[in-house]
Amino acid sequence: MNQPRSNISSQGEMPSDPSVFRVDLFCSGKVDGEAVVTVQLNLTIHANNYTVLNFKRRKMCYKSKYPKQMLDGVTTPTSSTQVFYISVSVCCIVIFLVAIILAILHLHSMKRVEMEDSVSDSGSSQGLSQPSTQTTQYLRADTPNNAAPVTSYPSLRIEKNDLRSVTLMEAKAKVKDIAISRERVTLRDVLHEGTFGRIFHGVLLDEKDPTKEKQVFVKTVKDHASEVQVTMMLTESCKLRGLHHRNLLPISHVCTEDGEKPMVLLPFMAWGNLKLFLRQCKLAEANNPQAISQQDLVYMAIQIACGMSYLARREVIHKDLAARNCVIDDNMQVKITDNALARDLFPMDYHCLGDNENRPVRWMALESLLNNDFSSASDVWAFGVTLWELMTLGQTPYVDIDPFEMSAYLKDGYRIAQPINCPDELFAVMACCWALDPEERPKFQQLVQCLTEFHAALGAYV
Repeated sequence: MNQPRSNISSQGEMPSDPSVFRVDLFCSGKVDGEAVVTVQLNLTIHANNYTVLNFKRRKMCYKSKYPKQMLDGVTTPTSSTQVFYISVSVCCIVIFLVAIILAILHLHSMKRVEMEDSVSDSGSSQGLSQPSTQTTQYLRADTPNNAAPVTSYPSLRIEKNDLRSVTLMEAKAKVKDIAISRERVTLRDVLHEGTFGRIFHGVLLDEKDPTKEKQVFVKTVKDHASEVQVTMMLTESCKLRGLHHRNLLPISHVCTEDGEKPMVLLPFMAWGNLKLFLRQCKLAEANNPQAISQQDLVYMAIQIACGMSYLARREVIHKDLAARNCVIDDNMQVKITDNALARDLFPMDYHCLGDNENRPVRWMALESLLNNDFSSASDVWAFGVTLWELMTLGQTPYVDIDPFEMSAYLKDGYRIAQPINCPDELFAVMACCWALDPEERPKFQQLVQCLTEFHAALGAYV
């Protein structure tokens, strides 16, 4: 036999409460044999008062068969009946766990489908504190690639892009209630033109009083535009339809008469497209009569954040927020628009990554690039890039990065460089928007509050 072992020390005081101790007697397993084991317990109360207790047991050991025996020598091999019951119990537990997992996955799938179906119909305010320490390093474009790799990316709700599956007849049916006669619209100057699309400055005559006119933007297509392009223009124009907010610009009317190319009408904004306006300011920055201050740019950012906060509350995902999809009037009022015709009018901002779909790669969050996951958090990422556009007066982000390398570039921890003359506090807001984990990005309401406080601080010194 091997040396016995106990779970208590060989010397000590008598416990005041009942306690259990154990002596382990292990067989060596080398030979079969029987031994008489005596356990002696000495209890001393006073110097002349002690008690000796002897416990004798017969210990049976078997050669390499049952190396672990009980104290009284009774062996405890596992019977075939016990093996059967144990096996049945394990199988039942496994089946139960698999059933629970399948039920959870089914409920999650049902919930995701319900959220996708309600995202266009359904309609939290916490201050953004000083930016917390980010796990991602925000490196300038010319910084060596030494960022720590990222190992996980959370999965968000996937929203199917079914624009190409909608027919032209279905698209026209969706806007039938706001369709007007083509005779009420007069086209004036061409404001912006692409390969197959145009935006006009137009005039809309009042239906009841033809002497009253209303200035409008008119989006339309050229004669050689395909049916798919026409359908996408009508479908994407409906993205903000039915929403009412001072910083949103949804469509007001459409013209879809047979034999004519459809036209989409929006309220007119004097200075037009925000990206083009910013670039005009940059070109004539030295002596521009519309000189724009940093405080003005922050005020524009606040308005965009307000409009996006409204969309987030309504559970509407824009998926293409950028300066090119905003307009501005002569009172510095900024409104977010849909992205209809944006791919055609700003072709350098969209790229196809081999999936036959042009996407705004340089404005997209990493989870959108990798998994086509879009959410309010991915809109927050795009807002950070839009804020960068404002501070650079319309420059193109990541201009030196190949679109096919964008996901790897972002994964390595790189971000756009801090714009010249951009305060550190404002760039920190951008950096918060570009956190790899969508849960770590601020909410739009937090961005509104943070930018409003920063705008007030600028006003105190300007």
